[in-house]
Amino acid sequence: MLMPAAIDNRQRRAPIDVRRLARTAGQALAAVGRPAGTVEVALVDDAEIRRLNARYRGIGRRTDVLAFPLEAPDAPGQLVGQIVISAETAQRQARRLGVPLALELDLLVTHGTLHLVGYDDRDPVEADLMHRRERAILADAPERLWAGLLHGGEPQRAQYGSTGRAEPRASRTGHRRAKPASRPPLQQ
Repeated sequence: MLMPAAIDNRQRRAPIDVRRLARTAGQALAAVGRPAGTVEVALVDDAEIRRLNARYRGIGRRTDVLAFPLEAPDAPGQLVGQIVISAETAQRQARRLGVPLALELDLLVTHGTLHLVGYDDRDPVEADLMHRRERAILADAPERLWAGLLHGGEPQRAQYGSTGRAEPRASRTGHRRAKPASRPPLQQ
């Protein structure tokens, strides 16, 4: 049986329940109609996510999650893409919200998975659509988890990573999508 997620824990500061994270990724994939798909998830420290954010998005600061689609949304394959999560940032966010780290990681892997299949949160309308989908997937999550999603009407969570080149494909509500990565950004 194909695993829904390959988890690569590249950091040692935060305790990670790898099985739970893989299960959550599988639930998110199934919820978006990709039950046979798989994602690669790397848990990194702040320094590594800052480096990736600078390289792929041109933004030289840390973020919580980056997502790298490896396929066109209208031509699905087995490997949907790669998600990179800063475990350090997730740990700080969980502490600030008063939720377990595992729950914050559930949200981040769900958020990243939605980006991989075409969801986008660059404007309030799209962010609302994406966040409603996250709430549906993580229906049992406590209300305080959602407090970190919006701050002053603007999405506070990270946008997904890309090569920075646009292609004439639109997201679910009309924004131009980033071109899928030609090669995985996470090399072993």
